Amino acid sequence: MKVAVAEPTGLCFGVKRAIRTMEEALEEKGRVFCIGSPIHNPQEVQRLVDKGLVVVEDDDWIPPDQPVFVRAHGISPDVHRRLQDKGARIIDGTCPFVRKAQEMAGRLSREGYYLVVLGDENHPEIKGILGYVEGPYMVVSGKKDLRAIDKIDKIGIISQTTQQESTLKELVSEVVGLAREIKVSNTICRATVERQEAVRRLADKVDGIVIIGGHNSANTGKLFRIAQESGTPALWVEQADQLDGRWLSGKGTIGIAAGASTPDWLIKQLQQAML
Repeated sequence: MKVAVAEPTGLCFGVKRAIRTMEEALEEKGRVFCIGSPIHNPQEVQRLVDKGLVVVEDDDWIPPDQPVFVRAHGISPDVHRRLQDKGARIIDGTCPFVRKAQEMAGRLSREGYYLVVLGDENHPEIKGILGYVEGPYMVVSGKKDLRAIDKIDKIGIISQTTQQESTLKELVSEVVGLAREIKVSNTICRATVERQEAVRRLADKVDGIVIIGGHNSANTGKLFRIAQESGTPALWVEQADQLDGRWLSGKGTIGIAAGASTPDWLIKQLQQAML
């Protein structure tokens, strides 16, 4: 059996930057708090927990005067102020592309646009972005959700960084009939687009494709759906020991692709398990 790895795949710039920043903080301080999982990969989070990371669900759980890591997904201004008020030593790992989306959300709302945000309203990135909005908004998963609004004078559109560009294009096309003025900022991360395109290319060349990444990772889930839509048999695992030998049977070439929060060491373990 042959193995082909998508290019590019795995950790994106923002997540690499966040992990490097956190590892430096852990080495210096020994214990660092983080609100929510710093990345959506349970195996990598456990590795960091073993080094001293403390994951909490809410900033209320963080004692005063402690080092606090802001994950790549970012946080809202309100959470940032609360952390400052308790004397937290904030280590900002917000992805620069997420920061751009936060700034654009604030700018469009201040300019009087009704903000339409493409994404998952329960995702931490979206929750952080909405903290910058100063006017009316709605979060949509696609163009179908626009049926709930009437015509509006000015609509601004941004996106969660991990969405598919095709979904954003469909949304923009639908909004044309709803507003006199439209302003769109494509805040989808280029690394996300490149990884999605890599899966499409790979799916055409293999007999099956394995997507590796956390089951709580939105961008990994999108890669899996893209692989499924290609018609090529697809399997989603978090680590190599979840491989099903029966699924591999009879396939000459297997492709591997990984979510943007999947570390290299997990990808290498998967490759070795297939050799």
